[in-house]
Order: sequence, then C-alpha cells, then structure tokens
Amino acid sequence: MIHSVFLISNAGDLFLEKHWKSVISRSICDYFFEAREKAVEPDNVPPVIRTPHHYLINIYREKIFFVSVIQTEVPPLFVIEFLHRVAETFQDYFGECSETTIKDNVVIVYELLEEMLDNGFPLATESNILKELIRPPTILRSMVNTITGSSNVGETLPTGQLSTIPWRRAGVKYTNNEAYFDVVEEIDGTYNYDPVTKILVWDIGKLNPQKLPNLKGSLSLQSGAPKPEENPSLNIDLKIQQLAISGLKVNRLDVYGEKYKPFKGVKYVSKAGKFQVRT
Repeated sequence: MIHSVFLISNAGDLFLEKHWKSVISRSICDYFFEAREKAVEPDNVPPVIRTPHHYLINIYREKIFFVSVIQTEVPPLFVIEFLHRVAETFQDYFGECSETTIKDNVVIVYELLEEMLDNGFPLATESNILKELIRPPTILRSMVNTITGSSNVGETLPTGQLSTIPWRRAGVKYTNNEAYFDVVEEIDGTYNYDPVTKILVWDIGKLNPQKLPNLKGSLSLQSGAPKPEENPSLNIDLKIQQLAISGLKVNRLDVYGEKYKPFKGVKYVSKAGKFQVRT
C-alpha cells in the first residue's frame, strides 16, 4: 500500500517525510519536481506520476503538495481520499493546514500519521477517534506536558474504535441529527469565451428536464506553439445557486431509538464543485 508520504511546499521545499514499511530516498521526488516544472499551475500537476519502480500519487491543499509513494498498483482514488483526510485532520487539529503550523506541531503530526496508517494501510481516520488517541494541542496542555514530561497520547482505547459507526463517539447526544447527500449532475447552457483571460463562462439559464443538456468543444493550439508532451487538462469550476437539478426528493423520514418527538425536515442544497477534464 502506501510506503511513504512527503510534504512539499509550493516553493519546492520538502519539509516533512514519513515512512512506514521501508525508507525511500528523497530522490524519488525528483520525478514529482519534473512534473511540477511542466505544469503551468500547481493544480495542473498530474495526480498520478509513474516512475520506473514506484507510483507517486499527490494532491495539492493549502499551498502544500501531499505526495505518497506506492510500489504496487492500487486504486488511485483510494490513496487520494486518504491524503485529503490527512490534510483535513491537520486543519481540524491546528486550525489551519500550513507549512508553518505543521512545523510548529511536528511531534503531533508524526503521532497522527502513525495512528492513521498502520504498515501502509489506513487504520484510524475519523476525527473523533483520533482526538481520543492523540489529544489536540492547547497552550495549557503544552505547559503541562513540558513540566511533567507527558505527551498528548491517550492512555485508553477510544470508545468508538470497534463501533459500527466509528465517526460517532459512544454516549453522545445531539440536538440536531442531519444527513447530507451529494448529487452529481450534467448540465448545459450558453457560453462566452474571453481570449485574453482564456476563461470560458457557461451560463445555464433555464433547464429543461425533458432534454439533457450537453456541451462539446475542441481544443486547439496557437499558431507556432509546440505540441505538448502530454494531453492538456482543463480546469472547470461549477457553481449553481438555489437549484436542485436532480429533482431528488425524500418521501419518508423515520427516526428510531429516541424518546423525544423529532422534527423531520429536508433541506435541498446544490453544491458547487471543481474538477478537471483530461483530454
């Protein structure tokens, strides 16, 4: 599975590395640096980079590249999801996921990575479980640890570690219980292209549910421009306000195991997304 993880700043500084099975030399990141130089923007770096003996799977979050080293073929989305979970865990623990914050809390960062991955396989990735294993840093706790020589590592096994719902701690009561669903849609509309900014704006307008919209186009290079070594990727930012395109509706909502009479309501929200189209 995952052998190593490297954290690289946007400036190209490799400031943290973690190995699980065996130590892999930092020189493996040279393949990543080559791909970074070819990319116009950091978001354009290929998420999967093949090397003679390894695969480099990476994400870009908060001006930091999270680069994982894989020796065997694995589902790339599985590794990408884990790297995003690592970045979100740092955000949850430290308030932000930045190079400075990670360096200031490097001990806790290594403790978290040790718990989140066991021999290269994801183990504990839920925030509630991690916070019982590794206590979040506070000023008072840091002072106590400095005086007593103790650490942020918990002494007992988390209550939700073996639960069927590990994301929820045992005995917790919430005043509100909500469920969220993401629906992926394909839409159509008119568009305008600005050759100066090279941005295409696609105005959807009124949608016809009887006719699925579609947008097709071609990509051409400027006259005299050299042919790229790899097929280019298109960054697309999609945003739709106050509209649920799918028409998905909840016909029935039942709540069990509660003595109080719950209020059962449904709220529909269309979520904006950002993705790439690879040609």
